[in-house]
Amino acid sequence: MAIAKPSFEIIPLDRLQLDEANPRLPKSLHGEAEEDILQYMLLDASLIELMLAIGKNDFFPGEQLLVVKSGKDSFKVIEGNRRLSALKLLNNPELANVQKTKVQQAVSESQFRPTQIPCLVFSKEEDIHNYLGYRHITGIKEWKLLEKARYLFELWQTQYNELNLNQASRELAKSIGSRKDYVKRILVGYQLFDKIEDEAFYRIPGLDDTTFYFNYIADSLNKQHIAEYLGVDLKEIDDIEEVEIDEVGLQNWTKWLFEKNVEGRTRLIGDSSSLTALNKVLGHNDAKIAFVEKGISLEAALDMTGEADSTFYSHLSNAINSLENADRIVIKVKVTYSDAIDQIKDIRALASKIGRSLQEKEENEDEL
Repeated sequence: MAIAKPSFEIIPLDRLQLDEANPRLPKSLHGEAEEDILQYMLLDASLIELMLAIGKNDFFPGEQLLVVKSGKDSFKVIEGNRRLSALKLLNNPELANVQKTKVQQAVSESQFRPTQIPCLVFSKEEDIHNYLGYRHITGIKEWKLLEKARYLFELWQTQYNELNLNQASRELAKSIGSRKDYVKRILVGYQLFDKIEDEAFYRIPGLDDTTFYFNYIADSLNKQHIAEYLGVDLKEIDDIEEVEIDEVGLQNWTKWLFEKNVEGRTRLIGDSSSLTALNKVLGHNDAKIAFVEKGISLEAALDMTGEADSTFYSHLSNAINSLENADRIVIKVKVTYSDAIDQIKDIRALASKIGRSLQEKEENEDEL
């Protein structure tokens, strides 16, 4: 369906409203007062820098705010909420209840405080979302992954609600210049996040939608055994109703990654290597039981999978390959024996140490 052509208007600043349901805002701020939204934007959206830029260079008319009518005399800004926040603070610094000194300094240094703002007025919000597509989530201020996920999920529910998960993923991928499988993973991941949020983040201290790392979900769903533990098989899911979350698995996963012990440490780190290790552990029955039910460390559980043996052989093979490469070029180098003697001794000593360790281990096993 063709989008109705928007109209260009210069709109007074006091008639422009922030979007209280902006997907870049934490869900806990949806519907909150303007002062609360501005506080979040000040702390999280680099508003001071934007205030300084507008104050020095004026508002660039080529980057209009995209708005819809929200009342008789007011307009809601769908695209450009950071810029609108900066404009509001430049003209009314008393709105700031955090970073007050920085806001006042930005205002004092400003040459321009625009009050007549160039806007494109659309007939409905859906037209703006369709119009923006890729640009809306890949703008100058990069979106966090949770913000992207929330936006994509809401876009699916409003614009592609007649399509199933696979069909919607394909259409959304086209609109943002991404891959269908990635978008599908994000949409399903948002369902998991929604469940975690509905469970009040399992009452984990300090965890909410502003401190949750959505990339942990996205990365976990890309690993077969973790996804299965969470109750998700992305290849088999055709529609969102088919997602049957393993609630115990999801709660465990969340606590492993976010619940801190008395030393302030979580059981797992959400980096790639830790999630790869967890994936191997959850794919090995004995290691999975030891880790999940008996509470042994990830490293100890990983050893049970035979991963240490594979890594050991890999290190030996790499060392041999490196030494063979050195041997091939030894006649070409200007390095003397005295230059390399210390490293040669280190290599010999390490090889002997590894050999002795293996022998001692075998002898101990024989005694047992």
